Parts: sequence; C-alpha cells; structure tokens
Amino acid sequence: MDRVAKLASQKAVVIFSKSSCCMSHAIKRLFYEQGVSPAIYELDEESRGKEMEWALMRLGCQPSVPAVFIGGKFVGSANTIMTLHLNGTLKKLLKDAGALWL
Repeated sequence: MDRVAKLASQKAVVIFSKSSCCMSHAIKRLFYEQGVSPAIYELDEESRGKEMEWALMRLGCQPSVPAVFIGGKFVGSANTIMTLHLNGTLKKLLKDAGALWL
C-alpha cells in the first residue's frame, strides 16, 4: 500500500496498468490525447506488481487496472475516468493537478 501511495504522488497523473489490458490501453490513450503525460506502471512488468495489484484492490479499485490517480488521489478506473471525460470534469481535475496548462 505504501509503495502505491508513494508512486501515485510522484507525478500529476499516475496510471497503474497491465500491458495486456485493452481498457488500460484506452485510458492511457485518452490521457495522451488530452496532452497529458502520465507516469505509467505496468503491473505485469513490475517485480512487485502482484503486491501493488492487491493494494489497489484494497483501495477499492475493482478491477485492479486501470487505476488512475490525479494529484496523488485515487480517482477510479476506466468507467469513472470515461464518465468524468464525457461530463467535462476530467479537464478541470487535470488542470487543478497541474497536468494541463491550458
């Protein structure tokens, strides 16, 4: 849990993902298209990935990936991020966290 919290606070946007997950790919692409350069941690490529995945599930992320943190706070997974994007509040969160300049 401590490792996830530490990594999540190191950049304005942090995504915990799996390289084989299509929803993770879609969420990463969404952020890139918004002009955001998130820190991405592929749990299936991390030496402590399983441990981090369990920590994300304990935070309430079901499924465990993609897990998105903005401004060091857990925002949600794909469904939540897409909802925020569609209702227009994602951009404000990104600006408030310093991930977007415009």
